[in-house]
Amino acid sequence: MSGRLILLRHGQTYGNVEKRLDTRPPGAELTPLGRDQARAFARARQDPPGLLVHSVATRARQTAGEAGGLLQVAPRECDGLHEVQVGELENRNDDEAIEQFGQVYQRWHEGDLDAAMPGGESGSDVLARYVPVVTDLRMRYLDNHDWTDDIVVVSHGAAIRLVGAVLAGVDGGFALDNHLANTEFVALAPITDGRWSCLQWGSLTPPFYPEPDADAVQEARTAADPMG
Repeated sequence: MSGRLILLRHGQTYGNVEKRLDTRPPGAELTPLGRDQARAFARARQDPPGLLVHSVATRARQTAGEAGGLLQVAPRECDGLHEVQVGELENRNDDEAIEQFGQVYQRWHEGDLDAAMPGGESGSDVLARYVPVVTDLRMRYLDNHDWTDDIVVVSHGAAIRLVGAVLAGVDGGFALDNHLANTEFVALAPITDGRWSCLQWGSLTPPFYPEPDADAVQEARTAADPMG
């Protein structure tokens, strides 16, 4: 039986506290709470992962370092796993910028992957750099019948939600409605024909459906950390 791919959002950063669109590596560092969250994730695991990788961003490296220290697994850095690049919106936390980000991000989950952040990436750009890394991990490890361990990938909320939804066929409305808090994760399992099954999304398990209350959904989206 193969292990799972755990797409883990990093711990809390100073940028998260300020609700900034902090996407360009190396980016903000973890807060003390963020470091505690990373260690709590490690303590909650029954078994150490067979592999622990992280993006090039400081917050992902620090999260992997804190977790890896307790799990006694040496983290590895991997290109392509960084956050959605927001271009001209970088480091802004004003309502206009967050609304612009949300509008483009919503279009991706509605199927318009060619829409781009102003001066930044399109959904297709994100998938083009991220999915090959995931595919390589699958081919090297998870598709090997002798491999039974999980692979933990420390990455970023908006990128994880997009990649997780696309790979596992999760409803785009659900992905939009359900942000990932710091150190929450999406768990994917490899299934036949190169496909993936989503086993867990944050605290939720299948089936994954969008929330029916449109007003409540909109309130949740605007109140949440925009990068979650």
